[in-house]
Amino acid sequence: MGFPVGYTELILPKALIQTLSFLGFIRRIISTLFRYLRLPDFLEPDISWPETPPRFPEFYSFSAILIREILPVVKFSDLVDPPDSCAVCLYEFEDQDEIRQLTNCRHIFHRSCLDRWIDYDQKTCPLCRTPVIPEDVQETFNERLWAAAGIPEFYGEYSQIAAL
Repeated sequence: MGFPVGYTELILPKALIQTLSFLGFIRRIISTLFRYLRLPDFLEPDISWPETPPRFPEFYSFSAILIREILPVVKFSDLVDPPDSCAVCLYEFEDQDEIRQLTNCRHIFHRSCLDRWIDYDQKTCPLCRTPVIPEDVQETFNERLWAAAGIPEFYGEYSQIAAL
């Protein structure tokens, strides 16, 4: 079974489409007439929309802030034998771009691209999933996270037990 043969010949949709087309035509004529009479502001709506939507305050996790402190920011022009483009946004690097180079895997990304990745509480390289925090800094990173959580004495006891 399929659609009825006379489906396209229904009166209601055809009349509705013709009415809407006619109203659109009338609107274009009136709009052209007002522009000719130099009254284009008369057709503008009373609502003024903002240029950009208001931004909500952004809250970052403490781990994201710590990772940003650990990873250095350098100019692209200071690198030796860099890749052509960022693997996150796929834009080519320019000499004045601020970039972050991961210390474990040596991958390079735009600063804003990697920061956005880290803001989603990701702690691995977006390309190869190697941990962003180097192993030699991991203990300091964990201590600062515990201290930020407000329970440094618990972490201190844990580290003494782990050392035994």
